[in-house]
Amino acid sequence: MRLLSMCMIIFFARVVDVSLSTIVTVLTVKNKRILATILGFIDVIIWFLVVREALTTNIKSIWIAISYAAGYAIGTFTGTTLSNKLINGKISAQVIMDSDTSNEVDKIRDAGFAVSQIDCTGKDGIKKLMLFIELDKKHLNDLRSIINEIDKDAFMVINETKYVVNGFFK
Repeated sequence: MRLLSMCMIIFFARVVDVSLSTIVTVLTVKNKRILATILGFIDVIIWFLVVREALTTNIKSIWIAISYAAGYAIGTFTGTTLSNKLINGKISAQVIMDSDTSNEVDKIRDAGFAVSQIDCTGKDGIKKLMLFIELDKKHLNDLRSIINEIDKDAFMVINETKYVVNGFFK
């Protein structure tokens, strides 16, 4: 019973610790330094206490190591899931579609997205239309639906945006 409780404590503490660590990494990349610092402090305290307990216990069992590793794995999954849900950010979408869809780009604008467009040429010399759209991450599914409605074969590249100066956002 003592082994089971030790394993459970280690597992759940690692889930919390690694989830926080993952969120701290995302916040750091997004330049949210104060919140990242506070969560990082809590993360390291939890990590230190768990490691100390796991290494100094008089219980000798492979289940302690398995609980530690499993907590890390589930914490990584949990942290990335929480980061995607809780931390909104800006993304840029580059969309390449058939040039004959240029009349339908207004559907994207009518949905509230700012769109810059240029004519370009594909690999086989086929005329294409390239769209540049900067948006909040939470609106990506809306944008994808509209683009799919216009051109189901459109090529999209989505990137995280670190800074935005000026411009228009939905």
